[in-house]
Amino acid sequence: MKKRIFYIISFLVIFCIEVLIALYVRDRFIRPYVGDMLVVVLVYSFVRIFLPTGIPRIPFYVFLFACFVEVLQYFQLVETLGVTNRVARIVLGSTFDWGDIACYAVGCVFIVLFEHFVRRRS
Repeated sequence: MKKRIFYIISFLVIFCIEVLIALYVRDRFIRPYVGDMLVVVLVYSFVRIFLPTGIPRIPFYVFLFACFVEVLQYFQLVETLGVTNRVARIVLGSTFDWGDIACYAVGCVFIVLFEHFVRRRS
């Protein structure tokens, strides 16, 4: 139960940070790079709420999921479906960028390192 609470709190904190970045940050580093890196940590935290004991490959699966969403952006899914809701457009994204995939990879490496050090401490 402790792990589940940790991941619930992590998810909520990262979600709030992501919302603040989306609403208020208009720079060339935090929004495009840190925001994209944090989104995989957000998804990972959400998954770990339901799988608190974890699965060794979850960071990899999260990376694949993020890449899948990025590929959907390449094929302009938002425009194809005619999505006009601003929040949905932000969540799904509308612009493909190889740099986003690199940020997702960095976020997943961060997750792996974090989990490794947490396991060593326990």
